[in-house]
Amino acid sequence: MSRRLSILATVLLLFLAAIAAQSVNIQFFKASALDASPLNPRNISASVTAPRGEIVAADGTILAQSRPLPGAPNVYHRVYPLGALTAGLVGFASPSYGTWALEAEYNNYLSSHAQPPQSLSQVLSPTTGADNVTLTLQPALQRVAQHALAGRDGAAVVLDPQNGDVLAMYSNPTYNPTPFTSFTFKVAEAAWIKDTTNNAYGFPPLGNMAVQQTFPPGSTFKIVTTSAVVVSKPQLLSKSYPVLSFTHLPNSNKTLSNYAYELCGGTIAQMLPPSCDTGYALIGLDLGGAALAKAANSYGINQVPPIDLPGVVPSYFPPASSFTYNQPLLAYSAIGQENVRLSALMNALIAGAVGNDGVMMTPHLMDYITGPDGTIVKRYVPTVWKTPLTRAQANVIIPLMQDVVKKGTAETVGFLPADNVAAKTGTSQVGNGVQNTDDWMIAFAPASHPTIAVATVVPFQATSATGASVVGPIVKCLVEGALAIQSNQPASGTTNTCPS
Repeated sequence: MSRRLSILATVLLLFLAAIAAQSVNIQFFKASALDASPLNPRNISASVTAPRGEIVAADGTILAQSRPLPGAPNVYHRVYPLGALTAGLVGFASPSYGTWALEAEYNNYLSSHAQPPQSLSQVLSPTTGADNVTLTLQPALQRVAQHALAGRDGAAVVLDPQNGDVLAMYSNPTYNPTPFTSFTFKVAEAAWIKDTTNNAYGFPPLGNMAVQQTFPPGSTFKIVTTSAVVVSKPQLLSKSYPVLSFTHLPNSNKTLSNYAYELCGGTIAQMLPPSCDTGYALIGLDLGGAALAKAANSYGINQVPPIDLPGVVPSYFPPASSFTYNQPLLAYSAIGQENVRLSALMNALIAGAVGNDGVMMTPHLMDYITGPDGTIVKRYVPTVWKTPLTRAQANVIIPLMQDVVKKGTAETVGFLPADNVAAKTGTSQVGNGVQNTDDWMIAFAPASHPTIAVATVVPFQATSATGASVVGPIVKCLVEGALAIQSNQPASGTTNTCPS
């Protein structure tokens, strides 16, 4: 009997110890996180009884603000004037589901909180209020992307490569944030169920494809492969590869063919403009897995880009060890196929880094934060994230990308000569069905001193589709629109061919 009592006492003591440990964990170690959590009922209540700060676009457009509920002046609900156009970035502040996207990222600023005292009376009786967040986002450029995508699933990102400003980031499918602000749980719940359900291609509207989905980048990845050559084996720049329509891959019975079995070959300068798959597959084999993986990692692939948004996913390139006994994988990876996957944000960063003398700036959406009295609380300071290339190395690649526009796969897009665009197209094969290509284009302009970098992806297109035919018109409109805005012109651009 005494042995059983001893065991029972030991078990009870263990339970008490576990309870005490969890109590200490919650009250001391996790207290700050739980206190700040957007799912904390106290914070949700505070966002209802006190107005949240505004989220404002670069042009002054209000993207999110709190308004008194009709008939209940001391109760506030969140409104989103641009709705689905900016929902993927701005998110929502919901009484039922907490906060999402930028509403979550800057919740501590946007929620009503104690303000720094400006006088002795405020020291004795602290004031509270919410801060306002101003973004780098240009709504007019968001509209250009929305109209150019024309309802198709896809994502577009426009950056200023000199400082990392996100000028546009639009994804489709998107969603209406208004139902999430409802005080009727069933209304918010119905929106949650609808907007977290994947569409026919597996994309949920409640999200941001530009940073939360990755796709095989196809031939846009040849910019990374070219970087690997320039950095690790520059002697390959002058090597002439055979003119082929397909090539046999080592240690296998596999072959790799060009688009439509076209013939191509020569040096890198001759092969990048027409996007020669056979030649670049052979370049990948000559480079080796270590050099190619090193180049991919130098651009930040396999890392989460440090943008001020929650839920961002890393892009992917296989480790060098995976190519040791799989040379065909290396050949296909060199042209952005097989297991290689990039997000639209990552590809925009790659384009921007090449154009910006090899320097990749940290991407960001917040420009500055102001207190209730209008004083600056916080201002973003541009920072470097990666430096994959030196200026001299970048200057080897830039003319090649200009030739893609002048005489290569992007020639038919019709970029304005005055815009001096450098670009690379991509068409990745992703299956055997009728719709089995993911179409891409990356670009920057003006090539001599870029102020914009663009990446756009439209997945699950017909087998006959290409990056130039599907994505080219979208990128053209974004390039013209962004440069027009920077010149204080309408975002429709100088040719008025792109609606805004």
